[in-house]
Amino acid sequence: MLGADRASTALGIELLDGGEGFATCRMKVTAGMVNGHGTAHGGYVFLLADTAFACACNSHGPVTVAAGADITFVAPAWEGDELLAVAQERTRYGRSGIYDVTVLRGEQVVAEFRGRSRTATPVK
Repeated sequence: MLGADRASTALGIELLDGGEGFATCRMKVTAGMVNGHGTAHGGYVFLLADTAFACACNSHGPVTVAAGADITFVAPAWEGDELLAVAQERTRYGRSGIYDVTVLRGEQVVAEFRGRSRTATPVK
């Protein structure tokens, strides 16, 4: 799935590890991702977390999409930082699921993300 994700691959996001219900993705913060405060724009941090979430929730096979997500920014990231997003399934019920993603710079937490997934049904 990530190979077909042009937005994530254009930003250099890589899948480092993944399996049923989990994924770890990496992204380097570039000069083009920095906001007016000199820190990584939150939208890029969210996108990294969302990509790890997508990899984790699609690991079961059926096409699965985000039903919603929220993020808490804990610490800034800076140009040149290498960020890791570690996604872990918390539960699946029916066609829905809940996934937590921690975005890290080394050992420091940059953000905590919670995603709610929904398995897609074919459109007729």
